[in-house]
Amino acid sequence: MKLKYTIAALSAAFSFAAAPAASAVEVDVASTFPKDMLFLGDGLKQFAKAVDEISNGDIKIKIHGAGDLVPALEVLNAVSSGAVSGGYDWVGYWGGTIPVANLVGALPFGPTPEVLAEWIWEGGGMQIIQKAYDAHNVKFLPCVVVPAEPAGWFNKEIKTVADLQGLKMRIGGLAGRALTKVGVSPQMIPGGEVFVSLERGRIDAAEFSLPAIDESIQLQKAAKYYYFPGWHQPSSINSVTFNKKVWDGFSDLQKNQITTACRSSFLWTLTNGVPEQLATLKRMEKGGTTIKRLPDEVLAALRKATHEVIEEERKRDPLFDEAYGSLSAYIEGADRWKSLQSLK
Repeated sequence: MKLKYTIAALSAAFSFAAAPAASAVEVDVASTFPKDMLFLGDGLKQFAKAVDEISNGDIKIKIHGAGDLVPALEVLNAVSSGAVSGGYDWVGYWGGTIPVANLVGALPFGPTPEVLAEWIWEGGGMQIIQKAYDAHNVKFLPCVVVPAEPAGWFNKEIKTVADLQGLKMRIGGLAGRALTKVGVSPQMIPGGEVFVSLERGRIDAAEFSLPAIDESIQLQKAAKYYYFPGWHQPSSINSVTFNKKVWDGFSDLQKNQITTACRSSFLWTLTNGVPEQLATLKRMEKGGTTIKRLPDEVLAALRKATHEVIEEERKRDPLFDEAYGSLSAYIEGADRWKSLQSLK
C-alpha cells in the first residue's frame, strides 16, 4: 500500500504511523528552487535519496520544483497551512515573517559554514529556531549548508560607497536592510527570475549563489563585474520543512530516519560546495567577466550598517536576540579554539 498526502485528504493522512512496516509513505515537498538547479537542487535530491536508503524505501520524498505546486515564495505559507506536506527553501526567504530566519539564512559578516554547522546542530541553534517555527505550525530541519558566496554581479564598477547610491539590487535579509542604509534599493526576486531581471535592466545588480550556480543561470551574460567577498552571506542554511501535523504523524523511528538523512545531506553539501568554484571562475574570466574585490572602504561601511541592523533586530524580536547571543558566544569560543590551534 502506498499513501500520498493531498490537500483534500491531509487530515486523514496520519494513520500511516501505525501502518505495517512494509508500507511506503510518499511525502510531497515543494521547493523554492527549480528542481534541477545545480547544487541547491542537488542538496534536496541528496536528502531524498538518503531518506529512501535509510528508511529502506519506507519513506519516499517526492520533489516538486519551484512553481509546480505553489509559487516559490509561498512555500512556507503552503507548508504552514497544510496545503503541501513539506517544503525546501533558502531560510532567509522567510525573514520578514520569522526574523530569526535571517540569522541562519544569511548573517552578514557571520560565521564560516563549519562554525554555523556546529552551532545549529550541536550548539543549541536548531532548538532556538524551532521555537520561532512552532508559531507557524512548521517543523524546521537544516539539511543544506551553502559556502560563502560572492558579493554579487554589478553592471558598473564599485570604487566607493557613493557608487552604491541608487542601485536596485536583488538581495534580501539583513544584508538587504544594511544596503538600504548606504543607498541601495533591495529587491526580493526568486532564483528563476534573477537572470531576466538583471539582463533586462529591471535591477542593476544581483547576488544569487555560488559561481557554478550563477553560471548555470547565465548571470555572467547579464552583468560584467563579479565582486567578492561574500560579506552578506559567509555561510547559509537551506531547510527542509514539514507541516507540524505531518511531522507529528511520523513514528519516532521515521523521525530519526528523516533527521539522519538531513544530517547526511548537510554533510554532503558541506564537502561538495567549493570544489567546482575555482574552475568556474576561470571559465568566467575567459568569457569576459571581471572579477574584483570590494574596496576596504565599502566593506567598512557595510560592516557598520550591518551592526546597526542587527542591533535593531535584537531589540525588535526576543528570539532573534536569543539566537544572536547564542551564536555570538559560540563564535567566540570557536575563535579561541582556532587561535589556540593555530600553527602560525
